[in-house]
Amino acid sequence: MSALRIRDVRPARGTAWIAGGWRLFRGAPMVWMGLSAGWMLITFGLVLVPLVGGVVANLLQPVFFASFALAARKQLAGEAPEMGDLFIGFRRPLRPMLNLGAILLVAEIAIFFLMSLLGLPGAAGEGEEVLTLVDYVRRLEGKEWILVVGFVLTAAVKGALWFGPALLAFHDLSTAHAVRWSVYAALSNLGAMLAYGLVLLGLFVLGALPWGMGLLVVVPVMVASTYSGFADVFEESGAAPVEA
Repeated sequence: MSALRIRDVRPARGTAWIAGGWRLFRGAPMVWMGLSAGWMLITFGLVLVPLVGGVVANLLQPVFFASFALAARKQLAGEAPEMGDLFIGFRRPLRPMLNLGAILLVAEIAIFFLMSLLGLPGAAGEGEEVLTLVDYVRRLEGKEWILVVGFVLTAAVKGALWFGPALLAFHDLSTAHAVRWSVYAALSNLGAMLAYGLVLLGLFVLGALPWGMGLLVVVPVMVASTYSGFADVFEESGAAPVEA
């Protein structure tokens, strides 16, 4: 287990993290597609469970992303990743990762509550009227900025804690220490984080255009790229090669 050391990288490295994710995907495309599909199916399946399903799904997100990081390092070490790697994160101490999931869940609830206070239609759950999409869009007119605020705040929270799952997967840290390291790394590399996020957003938009078929590649590249970014910023010896 290597010592933690953060380095500041150029903003352009954010796009190189995507390239690192692509190289991992290209090395085992069917496995990464399977890992991504398994993660999404489990998550969506849990969300459908009444009362507790959504909570459990949110708590487990850091565990799955720890699995992606472990699978990526395994692949870079010369071992073939496999579908069972989707659950390899569960072999690490679970409490810190579940705590991280709880922090993310509380933050998302707080953001939604704020959007409700700002006047987002339907957020407060008022009334029993069932709105069509057209009706909702009409009610939303002039309040689109609330969605922008919610998106920016959500991106900021997720970006600040983006390194957390990999930190907990590879280092014996408490949740609090992982959060501090992640926030510090994200702020130290804000330019690269912004570049990464913008490129990834563009890829998702492009991937969704041809009936969403492009997402079959974009989503696996995204989950693999989380390790490339972590390895680059934390100077991991098993990092995917990142070209300048």
